[in-house]
Amino acid sequence: MLWQFLDNLLDLYLDTAFWLLAGLLLAGLIKGWIPQALVRRWLDGRGAGTVVRASLIGAPLPLCSCGVLPAAIGLRRAGASKPSTVSFLIATPETGVDSVAVSYALLGPVLALVRPLAAILSAIASGLLVLGFDSRHEPLPAPVAKAAPSSCCSSAGGCDTAAVARPSSGNRARAFVHDVADLVDDIAAWLAFGLVLAALVSTLVEPSALLEVGDSVWALLLMLLVGLPLYICATASTPLAAAMLAAGLSPGAVLVFMLAGPATNIAALGILVRELGRRTVALYLAGICGSALLLGYATNWLLDGSDLYLPIRQAGHQEASLFGALQWLSATVLLLLAIRPLRRRLLPAETGAGCCDS
Repeated sequence: MLWQFLDNLLDLYLDTAFWLLAGLLLAGLIKGWIPQALVRRWLDGRGAGTVVRASLIGAPLPLCSCGVLPAAIGLRRAGASKPSTVSFLIATPETGVDSVAVSYALLGPVLALVRPLAAILSAIASGLLVLGFDSRHEPLPAPVAKAAPSSCCSSAGGCDTAAVARPSSGNRARAFVHDVADLVDDIAAWLAFGLVLAALVSTLVEPSALLEVGDSVWALLLMLLVGLPLYICATASTPLAAAMLAAGLSPGAVLVFMLAGPATNIAALGILVRELGRRTVALYLAGICGSALLLGYATNWLLDGSDLYLPIRQAGHQEASLFGALQWLSATVLLLLAIRPLRRRLLPAETGAGCCDS
C-alpha cells in the first residue's frame, strides 16, 4: 500500500510538473512584461464583458488546475477584477486545445464539442455570480512597483536616468526568474498538501466502484462529490471519463466529473481564499457546483436515447519519450525553485534598477 501511494504520488507530480512550470512561466510573463494598463482594460471592471473575455481567453489555454493557479494569481496581482479572475480560473483548466483533441479521440465528436462549450458557460455563470453577489469593492492588490527615476536618484545625483528607463535584458531576466520563484513560494505548501491528498484518494478509492450508479440523477451528485477534491487535469481525466462512459455512466455524469475535477482541487482553495477572500471563493465553488449539475442534467436531457459514437480504440496513458524527459526536467526545476537555500545558491541576487547602489 505504501509503495502504491508513493508510486501514485510520483505519477501525479510528474503529470503536474510540466504544466505547472508552464503556468509559472506564463505568470512571470504576465507580471513582468504585459502592461498593467492593458490587463486592466481586458479584465478589470465590474461589467459582464470582462467575465466573457476572461472565459474566452482562458478556454483554449492548455493549462491544468495547477498551471492556471499561478497564472490567475499573476493576472489578479496585475489588476484583473475578481469576477474575471474567477472566470479565467474555471475556463482554463476545464478545457483546452489539448483536452479537446483527446476528448475527440476517446469520447467522440459530440462530447468533444459539448465539453468546451460547457466549460465556457460554467466559467461565465460563475463569474457573473461573483459579479452579482460579491458587491464589496475591495481594492485590487498593490502590484510590485518598479523603481522610478525620482525614487532611485533622490539621494544621489550621479544616477543615469536613461539606464533606469531602459533596464538591461539581464536585469529583466533576473526579475523574471525571481517573480517565478516568488510564485513558487506562494503555492508550494498548499500544492504539496493537495498532491499528497490526491495520491491518498487514488490509492484508497477504486474507480470501478463508481460505475454502479448508472445514469440516475444521483450519479450527477456523486460525480460532483468525487470531482471536487480531486487533483486531476482536463487531459488526464479524459481516459477515466471514457472508461466510465463505456461502462454505462450517463454522459451528463461524465461531464460533471470533467467540469468539477479539473476546475477545483484542495490545493488551490487555501491559496484562493488568501488571494480573493472567503466570500468570492464560496461563490466560485457554488458557481462550479451549480453550473456543472445543470449542464450535466441538460446534457442527459438533450442526448436522451441517443447512441453516442465512442471510438473503439482507447489510447493508453503512455507518454512519449520526449515528453517524459520534459516531465522529469520540469519536476527537477520545480524542486530547485521550491528549496529556498538551494535556490539562493543557484540564482543571482535580485537587484533593483542597477543604479545608486550603496
